[in-house]
Formats: sequence, C-alpha cells, structure tokens
Amino acid sequence: MNWRGRPLVSHEVIVNLIANTKTRSGLTVQAELDTAEYPKGLVISDAQMADIKIDRNEFHGDWHYCIRSG
Repeated sequence: MNWRGRPLVSHEVIVNLIANTKTRSGLTVQAELDTAEYPKGLVISDAQMADIKIDRNEFHGDWHYCIRSG
C-alpha cells in the first residue's frame, strides 16, 4: 500500500507504513518505534568522529552509507 494521501496521525501508523514497505525486487523493511530517551547536548570530538567506520556509496555518499562496527 502506498503511503501517499494517508494521514500520518500516530507513531503506530508511521511505523506500520514503513514496516510494510516492499519492492518488486524483493526488499522488505523491518521497523519498530524506539521509545528510549537519549541525552541532549552531547558533543562528539573530531577524534571520535574520525574513529567511526563509514563506507560511503559512490552515488550520494552523504545519503547512502554503511556504519561498520569494530
């Protein structure tokens, strides 16, 4: 089902619309609402940012990337 024209009236509706995403090529999506509280105002140093392993895609690497662990 397409989300267009469907009012986004609650987190449940949004998560369900995302979770029901499927493509013709077989991609499926899992989604759940994260209700955890996160601290505001954390400052990440340049050294910490440099330690993050980011693999950027050739096409719009600012939007398409993977964050690797370890």
